[in-house]
Amino acid sequence: MALDHSRSTEVFGHARTVIPGGVNSPVRAFSNVGIDPVFYDRAQGAQVWDIDGNAYLDFICSWGPMIFGHGDPEILDAVRCQLDRGVSFGAPCEAEVRLADLICSVAPGVEEVRMVSSGTEATMTAIRLARGCTGRDKIIKFQGNYHGHSDSLLVSAGSGVATLGIPDTPGVTAATASDTMVATYNNLDSVRSLFEAAPDQVACVIVEPVSGNMGVVAPQEGFLRGLRDLCDQFGALLIMDEVITGFRVALGGAQQLFGVSADLCTYGKIIGGGFPVGCVAGRERFMSNLAPAGSVYQAGTLSGNPVAMEAGLAQIRKLAREADRLYPQLQRKSDVLFGGLRDAASQAGVQVQVNALGSVGTVFFTPDPVVDWQTAARSDRDAFAVYFRAMLDQGLLIAPSQFEAVFLSDAHTDQHLQAFLAAARTAFAQVANR
Repeated sequence: MALDHSRSTEVFGHARTVIPGGVNSPVRAFSNVGIDPVFYDRAQGAQVWDIDGNAYLDFICSWGPMIFGHGDPEILDAVRCQLDRGVSFGAPCEAEVRLADLICSVAPGVEEVRMVSSGTEATMTAIRLARGCTGRDKIIKFQGNYHGHSDSLLVSAGSGVATLGIPDTPGVTAATASDTMVATYNNLDSVRSLFEAAPDQVACVIVEPVSGNMGVVAPQEGFLRGLRDLCDQFGALLIMDEVITGFRVALGGAQQLFGVSADLCTYGKIIGGGFPVGCVAGRERFMSNLAPAGSVYQAGTLSGNPVAMEAGLAQIRKLAREADRLYPQLQRKSDVLFGGLRDAASQAGVQVQVNALGSVGTVFFTPDPVVDWQTAARSDRDAFAVYFRAMLDQGLLIAPSQFEAVFLSDAHTDQHLQAFLAAARTAFAQVANR
């Protein structure tokens, strides 16, 4: 039986009169799954409650940063303490230095950090910095990789752009788009051909080391190492967008997991314990080109916000302290959940691909292996919509898009995993019988 969402429907109706589309980020829209979005009221541990009073097991985790679950006491204590001292200074605070020190100590190859207010701002800054360091204009990105909504990175983007079927780059000038070259993920030949077509013009390659915005797609053997070698060969910088993978797939992110270091990397809300924050980080010889040390300008009034910095310090200190326990435990949970989903789909006669790495994974409604955007795009989105609605009706909160990830947290128990699998068996049966 469907849950009562009457209050959410009422609020959404009003929201559409004052907010474009009724939501402040397109990935929150439920239009592609055929229902109105749900509005949430509170969260604790592995659960969230909507404004109608319905409880859900949360497998979105605020799109990743709630790796310890909602309302972690250490993070909340740090935030409360800072709130008594001040919410925002618009000036330096010691916490931003301590957090930068901590990131440098655990992230491979990171020597300096510039705090910003979002992952989008971080990737935008990294691109500008790469262009400033190299004196080149063109960049290479990958079809289906999403790096935020700045102009040059919306070409062939995944995530909400793919979910909503929006044509590439409306509002982005042809001149801007022409400087963005698009390669095929997991295909080194496509990258080499772009370098060879524009010799001495490519400033950087930017990549999600594990894609999370066309669904979870892991790099094939040698792909990241090959990108490193191609960038070195052609004099370009390698930027790894670790907004999803950073501090989640390992303490040192994908760079630690795969043993490949970037010249620059970007992190998002996980470094602020869920607060709006991001950073661009990397080697000193590149980072030192940022103003005021260098001539590449970047600024932000709320960059290094003290509340977000204290939350981030608490989160990353806890991650570092508990890494030996946490990451193997998350992997165990991943094996149980995503392995169970494969079995449940098979028993229902539904053809899916379940891609998972560490504590993130995606169920693709396609019989074919998913290794890039072309194979991800073959997924049956109508089948996903049936699956999503069935999961929501049973109190399971997952992202309302075929091209997003399920996130696991330390707060998810074995009972929560079994509840997910039980709901999924019902959902797969509905897909099979549609």
